[in-house]
Amino acid sequence: MAAVDTARAHAQAVLRIRGLALAAAALPAAAAVVLLAGRFTGRIGAPGSPDAAGWDIARWTVCAVAALTLLVAGAAARRYRGAVPPQTPAVPLARAQAPELYRLIDDLAERLEVPAPSAVALTPDCDSWLEDVPAARPRRRARAAGEEPPAPVLVIGSPFLWWMRAGELRALLAPVVAGTGPAADPEIAAARRFLRALDASLDTGAAPGPVGASGTGAARPPRRGPAALTGRTTERITRRLLGACREHAAELERSVAGWASEQARGVDYGLRIAAQEQVGLAYAGWDRLLTRVALPAWRLGRHPAHLNAGVVAALTELSRRDRLADGYGSRLGDRPACDLLEEPGTVDAAVSRLAAELFFGAPASGGWRELEWADYPAEVVDAGWRARAAALQSALDLLAPQSRPGAPTLTRLLGRLADGDGERLAAALAAQSVRTTAPAPLLEPVRTGRDVLVDHVTAMVCCAAVDTAGAVPGLDWLDGPVLLLGGVRRTDLAEPVAQAVEQGQDGPLRAWLDAADVRLEKPVRL
Repeated sequence: MAAVDTARAHAQAVLRIRGLALAAAALPAAAAVVLLAGRFTGRIGAPGSPDAAGWDIARWTVCAVAALTLLVAGAAARRYRGAVPPQTPAVPLARAQAPELYRLIDDLAERLEVPAPSAVALTPDCDSWLEDVPAARPRRRARAAGEEPPAPVLVIGSPFLWWMRAGELRALLAPVVAGTGPAADPEIAAARRFLRALDASLDTGAAPGPVGASGTGAARPPRRGPAALTGRTTERITRRLLGACREHAAELERSVAGWASEQARGVDYGLRIAAQEQVGLAYAGWDRLLTRVALPAWRLGRHPAHLNAGVVAALTELSRRDRLADGYGSRLGDRPACDLLEEPGTVDAAVSRLAAELFFGAPASGGWRELEWADYPAEVVDAGWRARAAALQSALDLLAPQSRPGAPTLTRLLGRLADGDGERLAAALAAQSVRTTAPAPLLEPVRTGRDVLVDHVTAMVCCAAVDTAGAVPGLDWLDGPVLLLGGVRRTDLAEPVAQAVEQGQDGPLRAWLDAADVRLEKPVRL
């Protein structure tokens, strides 16, 4: 219990800082009340006394300072009261949707001797934590009505449910669920609420509105005059308070985490060590799936409906290629954690839609259209290749000396690259991409115009291979869109394309095309 006592001590330190701030705000008003009372009772600066004039000056000066202090304190209190701590976007999971999962969590809380979480939610991330429930009514009214604050919500990373076994998930969640014990402590809860209100009050640069890719709404117009001065003063006070609380807040959370970890040590400790290894593997597979597989679909306005099932396929594929996934076969006999859900497919679809909205934003045109994995090669891989091939054809037409556009053939493209037009093509494609492509800053690194040109030339070659050499588009769970020629994935195309784009040497690419029986002179279907 030493860790809890340490956490409680730091929470009390935070509350003392809050009390000192309230005392500092009230002190000028108290002094003004004393001076005014002394004036009316004749004990301080009575009329006619030699020091009456001096006390009058002091009295009105203190009253002015008190009024100004109360004005600023009232503005700060209103700002803190109206501040809404950010809530993590998540898919709520009702008890009827996952009775076995709720039963597992309740049993876990009972073994840990802590309150059970009030609800469970899933988020498209490889992490799990507790999140406070937003207050339905002001806390003072709730306390007056005898209502206890609800226990926090348990937020679980959805990839864990699909990749981990049920026993591994229980072991992994034990330290998280143990955190509901300190969260129920009144002093720790009050200190956390105060710190969250301070943090949230600083995040006032955007007006409420729909959340896009950046997670913010429209910017508020700048304040002017006294409102701007009051706002700057309140913000300065808030930052000073946060600075004074920073060390205590860090130690508070560190102590709570240490207590939760120690409390959970007696629950599946050995299994938790193995589960921690699966966390890193799940994170690697989830990141690869989002950046290599989901992002191309999102750019076309399609969102894969079963991303969590996809991460299982990706990690299964990784188990055949990488020793990091050794031992996966021995886990197949255990029950997967997603079996704790009544309808895993429905929940997966909801989380997958949320992932598209969080990591990409809104599609460039229209709304999201759901995509099944079986349709991915035709509706994402082939469609994406042809869209890039059409963009490359438009860039070629811009550079064409003739008045009418040329045919979309590899002969024309390779001739341009051999003539040294790669830089001009890259610039035209980069400008076109900025105008037509929605950015995905959370997932995609900044690419140069030459990188964009390499992608478009590769797409043009793949389209020609599909049209003339019997190749087919395919999906690799770790690498995304791939070209299958004769049923075999071709991984040797990147180097000849790079040589043609970067050095203008089209010989290696022509040799690759000849070996694959791709006809250079036949127009590509766009």
